[in-house]
Amino acid sequence: MTQTRQTPAAPTLIERAAQIYDFARVARPPAVTPQAPPIADEARLGLVQLPPVAPETPVTITPAQPVKAYRISRPVIPVDIDRLREAGFIIPDGPPGTLVEEFRLVKRQLILNANGGTRGKPIEHGRMILICSAQPNEGKTFCAVNLALSLASERDTEVLLVDADVAKPEVLSTLGLAGDAGLMDALADPTIDVEDLVIRTSIAKLSVLPAGKALHDDTELLASARTKVVLESLATSNPNRIVIFDSAPALAASPASVLALHVGQVLMIVRADRTTEAELKDAIALVDGCDTISLLLNAASFAGGTRSFGSYYGHDK
Repeated sequence: MTQTRQTPAAPTLIERAAQIYDFARVARPPAVTPQAPPIADEARLGLVQLPPVAPETPVTITPAQPVKAYRISRPVIPVDIDRLREAGFIIPDGPPGTLVEEFRLVKRQLILNANGGTRGKPIEHGRMILICSAQPNEGKTFCAVNLALSLASERDTEVLLVDADVAKPEVLSTLGLAGDAGLMDALADPTIDVEDLVIRTSIAKLSVLPAGKALHDDTELLASARTKVVLESLATSNPNRIVIFDSAPALAASPASVLALHVGQVLMIVRADRTTEAELKDAIALVDGCDTISLLLNAASFAGGTRSFGSYYGHDK
């Protein structure tokens, strides 16, 4: 008997594909990764209550104490008393005489105007006094220095003598002092404290502010807003201070007319044998920015009265 051997059937396409691809793996459902529990709406809105936090120890902040500004004490510069005596000026602590008594009368009226006395209110800016004349060589610096020396002898007054005659300053040379920077430097440079330029003298309660460097626009500088600030600083830094300005002659230079706008009193020096009535009227018109103007007659050889100041004390000079 002849046996017939059957040839095995060829694998189907699906079977051959199964040999290549892992259908079992593809058929398995994908593994699910565990997820965090959903965030509540309150957490999304920031309303989740957090555990209490222990309060911190309160910190006490102490306010900073104000820093006091201490000005460096300036050296005392000696005044040449012999020079004053030889030039006929009032001598500090000297014996009373005619000149001393005359300036006692002059200063008393100025002090009353500044302080008000018992008859009225003090003049505004009355503690700032401008000394000027109509023309040069009429004795304005002589009178300004003597007035400052007389005021310095007051018990309740300190005097600052300002050389405001920038073109021809004479205050320092009259007192025998040396100086450099002064009023005009403080006006030109806002970073300068004018008090740092004040010279303390060996005469108790008398200080001096030099004129400073002369500039071609000194009048314009004096007319600037900076001048008001500087001058008010000089007047208010010491409530007992009287400021005397020795200015240029009103008819010879323009600064006097500008300074008159800042002071409370003007003392116009009139030389008996030189100043004419027309010059005096013109000079007064130039400084009428100040409401209180007084006249001081200088170098008078005759007084129409019976006053003989100084003789009562045993001195005639």
